[in-house]
Amino acid sequence: MSDSEDRARASTASGTRPEDGSAGRVFVTGGTGFVGGRLVAALLDRGRRVRALARPSSERPAAGAAPPEWVTGDVLDRDSLRRGLEGCTEVFHLAAYAKNWAKDPSTFFRVNVEGARNVFEAAEEAGVRRLVYTSTVVVFGPTPPGIVGDEAMPRATPRFFTEYEESKAVAEREALERAARGLPVVIVHPTRLYGPGPLTEGNSVSLMIDQYDRGLFPALLDGGGDVGNYAFVDDVVEGHLLAMERGRVGERYLLGGENVSLKGLFSLVDELTNRKHFQVSLPRPLALLYAGLEKRKAQWLGVYPKVTPGWVETFLADWAFTSAKAERELGYRITPLREGLRRTLDWLHGRRIRR
Repeated sequence: MSDSEDRARASTASGTRPEDGSAGRVFVTGGTGFVGGRLVAALLDRGRRVRALARPSSERPAAGAAPPEWVTGDVLDRDSLRRGLEGCTEVFHLAAYAKNWAKDPSTFFRVNVEGARNVFEAAEEAGVRRLVYTSTVVVFGPTPPGIVGDEAMPRATPRFFTEYEESKAVAEREALERAARGLPVVIVHPTRLYGPGPLTEGNSVSLMIDQYDRGLFPALLDGGGDVGNYAFVDDVVEGHLLAMERGRVGERYLLGGENVSLKGLFSLVDELTNRKHFQVSLPRPLALLYAGLEKRKAQWLGVYPKVTPGWVETFLADWAFTSAKAERELGYRITPLREGLRRTLDWLHGRRIRR
């Protein structure tokens, strides 16, 4: 037996698929987003045939010599989901309304809950082999001081900080219930994403790093001591692929990186740029007051807010987590924070020169 036949047989036995395009089409929602766009490109690089859902207004990223097949529609349009899923064996559902604010708060629940339900039902009808659903670390709630959370940690905070957080928690419960009834769904939970990519709200950490590096974001919320988990985007993309290949149905996998405070993150930026940046501590009451004014301005004038009180509260809590389960079961690997930040800063500096 040849080496390639050995690899193909081992791949099939472990539940993965050979990377020669023979596994059937892959359907991706959210393929125009920060993670989704890179996931589509990674699938195409592996020889997979990709069909991706995109709203008419979405900018469709270039994907190299072999572009995906785009289907115009959205997760609230069941017909577009059926068209997209026709002939597909695997689904990545990344599409979500992941913003600070919506004029109508029910938008979060329509897109994130009803939209997920539509994807799940369409996948069941299509009889797909596997569905990877992208949740978020915030559904677990913040971690108590000094505690590192994992997938088994019960949520300690009964209330939700934001409509996004609550809507994703509701959608995840639906995914778990459907898994118990036979839907072959695996759930992944990215933490705070950063890395090269469009400096949009979906890549807000890189946007913050860029602004800090340029002296435009010196504020440390309450001294910047609260801990977050920061995941390099390429690791999270690979984590999605591994979840499709090796994830257990009905299981949840945290896709993260290193735990560090905001002050620690900014200190690493100082070290890597060999430059001390100006910092100022923004007290908790002042931060909440500013966010409240931003939210009122949005409600009264329709001007999109820079931040809302719920997101300030989110960043004033600890979110320290481990990806040990994903490392153990999926083979997930973490890019060291220093290396990921170096690559991100190199990209940001190159971007400024090009502009």
